[in-house]
Amino acid sequence: MEERLIGTVSRGVRAPIIRKGDDIAQIVVDSVLAASESEHIPFHDRDVVAVTEAVVARSQGNYATVDQIAADIKAKFGEETVGVIFPILSRNRFAICLRGIARGAKKMVLMLSYPSDEVGNHLIDLDSLDDAGINPWTDLLTEARYRELFGIRRHPFTGVDYIEYYRELIESQGCELEIILANDCRRILEFTKNVLTCDIHTRERSKKLLRAAGAKRVFGLDDILTAPVDGSGYNEKYGLLGSNKATEETIKLFPRDSQKVVDRIAASLREKTGKNIEVMVYGDGAFKDPVGKIWELADPVVSPAYTPGLEGQPNEVKLKYLADNDFKELSGEALKDAISEYIRKKDGNLVGKMVSQGTTPRRLTDLIGSLCDLTSGSGDKGTPIIWIQGYFDNYTA
Repeated sequence: MEERLIGTVSRGVRAPIIRKGDDIAQIVVDSVLAASESEHIPFHDRDVVAVTEAVVARSQGNYATVDQIAADIKAKFGEETVGVIFPILSRNRFAICLRGIARGAKKMVLMLSYPSDEVGNHLIDLDSLDDAGINPWTDLLTEARYRELFGIRRHPFTGVDYIEYYRELIESQGCELEIILANDCRRILEFTKNVLTCDIHTRERSKKLLRAAGAKRVFGLDDILTAPVDGSGYNEKYGLLGSNKATEETIKLFPRDSQKVVDRIAASLREKTGKNIEVMVYGDGAFKDPVGKIWELADPVVSPAYTPGLEGQPNEVKLKYLADNDFKELSGEALKDAISEYIRKKDGNLVGKMVSQGTTPRRLTDLIGSLCDLTSGSGDKGTPIIWIQGYFDNYTA
């Protein structure tokens, strides 16, 4: 048999523009089958077909307006001053949510983390903090003190001064505002006991610390729009987390019932192809830009739903470790045969074993979801469906 020379392949699959009410599961299946026929690509067991959360939510019509967000904020906080802490700096991800929060509150104390937000958008660089003698772990800065020390600082990619931008946005909604900068969530309690914590991956810790420190009301973004408000969309698990700007007055929420979509796609592909194909819904990838320092993962999870075969972590050995250690005396076909035999007989659980050192200790859904996000991009490629082949192959297959 001729030796295979191609390993993992990730393909973006084009699909129609998805609208509310469309059968997203059927569209995914039809699009992948059409791609297979058009490009003469056969299916294999353990191929992965993934669809971006954005089109799943769009097909569900899972949207909410600024007024609906405002209504939920008002219902939860009443007339109290609201401390809004640790939001990310994003016009796409947070600005419309912030407009709704401001519209539902009379007064807000906005507390920004510094030198950057949770996902790496910087207000200021660490060198500037060092030069100013500021300790970000202990020091609280007022807006005036920040301006005195650092002046106007614009985001290098967007050109936005987010303090100015958020101030104008909040005040445009008739909400009185005070801005501070601090990194201990409990510092907000010096200003108000009613807190909306907007961090994504550290939210449970923030809630715990705030409650222990005497906060009166504590909610996270994952507690807002967990049920319909005045006919809105919602997400019972993540609330506003994972939402994106749709228009200046609406957001698209993270999709609901994603597992049902995944299961329908998997069952239909199995029926149509005769193969056991893994399926997932993916959002942001989990990777960091070493230049811009931005961590991509602004969604609460990379994948909200997936087939059971995508559970767990890779169980891989490091080829270069074997070549440099166990089989360092071998070369050519002898080396290839020895490594292939080792892989065929490898332990089913390599956690903690030296031979797996240097392999990526992350969940399969995070790794594959990141590959999907990079393949589909976030612009105009028109490929919301990703078809991956060979991901679970190794040197022997």
